[in-house]
Amino acid sequence: MPDHLIDKYNVAAPRYTSYPTVPYWENDRFNEEEWQKTVKMSFAESNKTEGISIYIHLPYCESLCTYCGCNTRITKNHGVEQPYIQAILKEWEMYLAIMGEKPVISELHLGGGTPTFFSPENLATLIKGITAKATIHSSAEFSFEAHPANTTAVHLDTLYKLGFRRLSLGIQDFDPKVQAIINRHQSYEQVAEVTLEARRLGYTSINYDLIYGLPLQTLGGLIDTMNLVANLMPDRIAFYSYAHVPWIKPGQRLFTENDLPDVEEKNELYEVGRSLLKHYGYLEIGMDHFALPTDSLTLAEASGNLHRNFMGYTNQHTQLLIGLGVSAISDSWYAFAQNVKTVEGYISTVNNNVIPVVKGHLLNDEDLVLRRHILNLMCKGATNWKGNPPYCDALFEGFERLKPMLEDGLVWLTPSEIKVTPAGKRFLRNICMALDARLWEKKPESQLFSMAV
Repeated sequence: MPDHLIDKYNVAAPRYTSYPTVPYWENDRFNEEEWQKTVKMSFAESNKTEGISIYIHLPYCESLCTYCGCNTRITKNHGVEQPYIQAILKEWEMYLAIMGEKPVISELHLGGGTPTFFSPENLATLIKGITAKATIHSSAEFSFEAHPANTTAVHLDTLYKLGFRRLSLGIQDFDPKVQAIINRHQSYEQVAEVTLEARRLGYTSINYDLIYGLPLQTLGGLIDTMNLVANLMPDRIAFYSYAHVPWIKPGQRLFTENDLPDVEEKNELYEVGRSLLKHYGYLEIGMDHFALPTDSLTLAEASGNLHRNFMGYTNQHTQLLIGLGVSAISDSWYAFAQNVKTVEGYISTVNNNVIPVVKGHLLNDEDLVLRRHILNLMCKGATNWKGNPPYCDALFEGFERLKPMLEDGLVWLTPSEIKVTPAGKRFLRNICMALDARLWEKKPESQLFSMAV
């Protein structure tokens, strides 16, 4: 990739797990009553056909990974598990009352934090409590995130028996120096043990999270990591750019910008890592993701069914996503809602029989049009306005902003279509940002997002 393009497009940009992005939500227009109306409407439109998705946020970790941008609570006190699970189940009961009839679950994901902080017994209580009053879709996908250092055979067996077939292991880098500075410790042997046991049990898709641009990361260390990963050949790999946002996540202040690779070094880490993944047989899926040809994510992209939501890329397309737990985000397609961000506030609100949403956004007609186009670009690498989704004035303005990217070979443009070129995949965030009417209407005065490249 030419250096001048890396320099030109290395700007702060959203990752577009939603549109509008969270900093541009109109929280003053949002209220719980309107949120519940959109949930009921979306549920009625989609439950009998595609079902719903559920995301459950389990925030607890025994130690802080200093690179992490997630909402976490650090503790070694496992007495917090049961009260938290009971609060989640109470929140779920409130949503069941709103929906009014039995939901069909198509997708369920446990994120965090560290879901495997919780004992297998408590995880079983949680999942059984969620599914007891629901129907499981015939093609449902249950998945969970896990720390290789604390995921036991009992965890894997318990969750497998509850219907889980997808496992995501947070690895980031095997280099001991990198692991030390980001306080994320797991050995190759631990990762191999969890991976092989999961496969023995029958898990059909295993994902590894890897990050480039971490402090003290070197090209040699990344190559060694990739070679070790190739020994185990996970079905999917998420190869993320490290997001340095110490003004949001103070844990990142435990190292400095001097510890990070510069722009040129970070680009080399990405290009070499991407090249090695392709060499090992992985196909590039959307943005930041790679999968083997047989994986369901690859098949979804090939069939045009790839979807993206707050959980990332998925082959399950659902209109309604219910987020349960502290800081979890829900999506009714017509609105977004985020829960209270502190554990104490979340549990207190739920125990007072109040849905714990604290902020959100009701999408207007323009938002809905732009959201569809941005989602198409993220999942299909192309979008058009020949019929559906429709056109709006803001789309024309975004189209004009894309013309410099046409000159740089990142997009192909026709009067009614945008296509991302192979070179443009690296700059997908920048391409989507051109259509972000809310961002251009009110450019941030300070940095809100991580750098795009």
